[in-house]
Amino acid sequence: MTPSSAAPPAPTTLAFVESPVQLLNVLEWAHVQAAPTTPLDMTIVVLSPRDPMSRGQLRRMAELARGEGCAVRWEDAREGAGAPLRTVAGLAPALRRARTVVIGDPFSRYVQLLLTLVKAPHLVVVDDGTATMEFAGQLARGERLVRWHRRGNGGGARELLLAPVTTSARRRLAPTPRRTVELFTAMPVTEALPGLTVTANELAWTRARFGPPRLTRTADLVGTSLVETGVVDLEHYIGAVRSLTLDHGATRYFAHRRENTDKLHRLALETGLEIVRPDLPLELIARRGPIGRTILSFPSTVVHTLPRALVGTDVKVAVCDVDPGWLAADASPRARGFLAGVTGTARDVRKLRVLPAT
Repeated sequence: MTPSSAAPPAPTTLAFVESPVQLLNVLEWAHVQAAPTTPLDMTIVVLSPRDPMSRGQLRRMAELARGEGCAVRWEDAREGAGAPLRTVAGLAPALRRARTVVIGDPFSRYVQLLLTLVKAPHLVVVDDGTATMEFAGQLARGERLVRWHRRGNGGGARELLLAPVTTSARRRLAPTPRRTVELFTAMPVTEALPGLTVTANELAWTRARFGPPRLTRTADLVGTSLVETGVVDLEHYIGAVRSLTLDHGATRYFAHRRENTDKLHRLALETGLEIVRPDLPLELIARRGPIGRTILSFPSTVVHTLPRALVGTDVKVAVCDVDPGWLAADASPRARGFLAGVTGTARDVRKLRVLPAT
């Protein structure tokens, strides 16, 4: 093979992301790792989801990543029945040669399948929202990796088929004498597997690249997908948003990328809020501004990340707990305790009284 036709060398660091927030946190991790004169040899692989909002935000984040000197490989990993096998086969050579592998969602069956091919001596897990808190605890206790809002015992045919993959992934995510595992997170970690390195994500890249923001005189409200994931009842959620809007003078509602269009239409009609569909993760939107002097949120990732992203500004973040009466009839038994933990462990936020269920 002539030099001109030789394949380029595999990157020493390979990152896999499936959401805009995961890609943001890969950039945050890379910012901490980068030497002043030597850029990180990293390729970010986007395992693209199907929903248009996530794809749009991922494309915008991919542009920012390329601007930071990262190579980005876009994989339509869910387009057609044969896409997963084609994607895994195409990534296998790079996976086997990478020295460091970074993942954003250890609960993802796609990522768990890729982990079975990993030979890297260094594994890094970056934040995928509040799920990181549950991941750290489950790994420490040796439990099966299951998302906190998942209902039932997860014993369906598909789960049984994939059980060996999940078990293998959990073993790969445990530190050994030959493999280091790092958790890079803005979330509080109260339980950690011995040997796991926990590194604080202070949103340093976000603060270095954007802002400080111009502040408006009103409040903004952050939307959540708790209704869409079957945790909170729709009518109670709309009532809570209406109450927060009236009590705090909110004028804008920043929709979560997974929120249902019909729900958002109802919120606009019944509360008068301007519905904003962000084209980037909220941490970047808030840092670029304009943003309200008060940001209102239900229990979610942003009550942990926004205070870090907005440190040094006059923005106040306030969180309203979820009343037990809001929970959907078939919500996971763990939902109430988990959501209370998200609120209770948040730093530098104002805790709002729990609005009564209506």
